[in-house]
Amino acid sequence: MSSDVESAQQLPEYPETVSKGQVEPLADEPIPFDVEIIRGDFPILERTTPAGGPLVYLDSANTSQKPRVVVEAMEDHYLNHNANVARAMHLLGAEATEAFEGARARVATFVGAAQSEEVIFTKNASEALNLCAHTLGAALKPGDEIVISVMEHHSNIVPWQLLAQRSGATLRWFDVTEDGRLDLDAAAAEGLINERTKIVSLTYVSNVLGTVNPITQIAAAAHAVGAVVVVDASQAVPQLAVDVRTLGADLVAFTGHKMVGPTGIGVLWGRYDLLAELPPFLGGGEMIEVVKMTGSTYAPPPHRFEAGTPPIAQAVGLGAAVQYLSEIGMDAIAAHEAEITAYALKGLATVDGLRVIGPNEPVDRGGAISFTLPEIHPHDISQLLDSRGVAVRGGHHCARPLHERFGIQSSTRASFYLYTTRAEVDALIDGLEYTVRFFGGAR
Repeated sequence: MSSDVESAQQLPEYPETVSKGQVEPLADEPIPFDVEIIRGDFPILERTTPAGGPLVYLDSANTSQKPRVVVEAMEDHYLNHNANVARAMHLLGAEATEAFEGARARVATFVGAAQSEEVIFTKNASEALNLCAHTLGAALKPGDEIVISVMEHHSNIVPWQLLAQRSGATLRWFDVTEDGRLDLDAAAAEGLINERTKIVSLTYVSNVLGTVNPITQIAAAAHAVGAVVVVDASQAVPQLAVDVRTLGADLVAFTGHKMVGPTGIGVLWGRYDLLAELPPFLGGGEMIEVVKMTGSTYAPPPHRFEAGTPPIAQAVGLGAAVQYLSEIGMDAIAAHEAEITAYALKGLATVDGLRVIGPNEPVDRGGAISFTLPEIHPHDISQLLDSRGVAVRGGHHCARPLHERFGIQSSTRASFYLYTTRAEVDALIDGLEYTVRFFGGAR
């Protein structure tokens, strides 16, 4: 008998807390929100720059910083419980499996999943979106249509372009208005979502514009014509209280490293009935029921989509991350993010010549603000800010089509999170005013 068959037939018994369909509350009552107390959980925020000033980290849309509890959870796993999951009939194997499946149950609870088996672990959101494109694409044919938007991250553009090339389907997209919102009127006028639409895949929160898209409204229109709705929630799940059961999506992708978790792990949530119909994405160990030389049968979700040794320690870290966020409370985090973003928008409006790309009002927007300064390259802005200890990002932020839509090559982006303070925003504004003076004097 092969080792794969043995592993499929002799899995360790999971503890009751991670049994099928069971999700547990992550926190009874959120703790009072205090940004200074929260900052104490992130040792890296205590660092100073080579010049001796404070480090101002405003690049959380790129990756968030990690609280001590996440790092300690991963360290404890490696030092005390390390083993492969679902393949070893011994103490460490059972402990590793319990930790891994326990993390799955925590993530399921965090996003409102009906059962833990709706949560698939991937290596990042890009892999989750590619999984969607490959498995959903098996049924596409010429004449079918896929709908995305011009504001998507490349990870939610390229997989659908590749699918359109493979299947002969047509790729179409929402445009955006000048203030960075999806142009719903234009989309309705051209019949963007119609009886030929089979897949609609949109970002929930733009990583460039900060725009929060009306997913529930668009999903209703997509479902009315029988389309499947995929949502890239990489910027939403870290910032907002997301309930997948009421969102309207069929599949939702997000990533651990933007939500105070580790790199190397992402999540795909899907309706269980849909997941059960989809074919495997990758082949290998753990995703099978029985392997014979003449053919194989496949495990039910989620294991069908988790070939090979999974990111075990990373899942443990992600479980600790969602526990941490839940204890603070996502509503409190969203309120802080809204307040700090409004404060930043007001401050940026005072910088001579600065143009915000996206909504200028703190309504239906997340904590990423992209902007330009006349005749100053975003890389120069970023380097000058870095010389003053302020970390931002310059470039097209993996969203080149969106920048082309606004007639710019790139932009500078500042992005905020639960640990961002008003003093850090003030440092950003001071640094930008210095940048304007510096380059104004050079000209």
